[in-house]
Amino acid sequence: MKIDQTTEDREAQDSRTVIAIYDLDRTVTRLPTYTAYLVFAARRLCPYRLLAAPLVVLAMAAHGLRIIDRAQLKGVMWRLLLGKVSRSALDPVIAAFSARTLARNIRAGARASIDRDRASGARLVLATAAHEIYAAPIAQGLGFDAVIATQVADHALGHVEPMLAGNVYAANKLAAVQCWLDGQGLARGDVRMRFYSDSASDRPLFEWVDEPVAVNPSRRLARLARTRRWPIEDWGAPPA
Repeated sequence: MKIDQTTEDREAQDSRTVIAIYDLDRTVTRLPTYTAYLVFAARRLCPYRLLAAPLVVLAMAAHGLRIIDRAQLKGVMWRLLLGKVSRSALDPVIAAFSARTLARNIRAGARASIDRDRASGARLVLATAAHEIYAAPIAQGLGFDAVIATQVADHALGHVEPMLAGNVYAANKLAAVQCWLDGQGLARGDVRMRFYSDSASDRPLFEWVDEPVAVNPSRRLARLARTRRWPIEDWGAPPA
């Protein structure tokens, strides 16, 4: 009589490296980070720029109407609220924002899942459209092994300007993960990949990994997850 293997048995016999990939905004965090970061930085470095908030709202409306894309929106928002700023002035602001995010905006369930994946021996990767300059210290604080994130262009004289070197979003996120995997010298068949996200925009990566997990999903992702029979998890709110 043939006895079916349990999931635990199959995983125990699977010698592939496990890579657990996490989205950041609304997955690991409860609230999005980009606008919060810009406002946080503007208050400390150039508070007069907050007067441009109505223009930011107009830019968001233009994005909603598909007049500008997401990458262009990010650039416009940075230009309006922060402008060109020296990296030496920005670094302590980034450190303070990252510390605040870690203290106030991390889902309790995200911490538990990260700890569980780490304890199982998985390599932890944060893959996010958020800017690497603040996503990296947040990832470090949570114990991630690697960060795949949108890059901000550093320019001469140590300034950072509102120009992107790539927006790690939707299909671009899948391409960035594939590029990172190649850079690690790992073939797709050598790894078992798990991915956590809240957004249907991550569908390309969801469909590429072995274990897609919808976390606090948007309505669109919840419908997709139910159709595809992907696990759905509720990671709750961050600690008070």
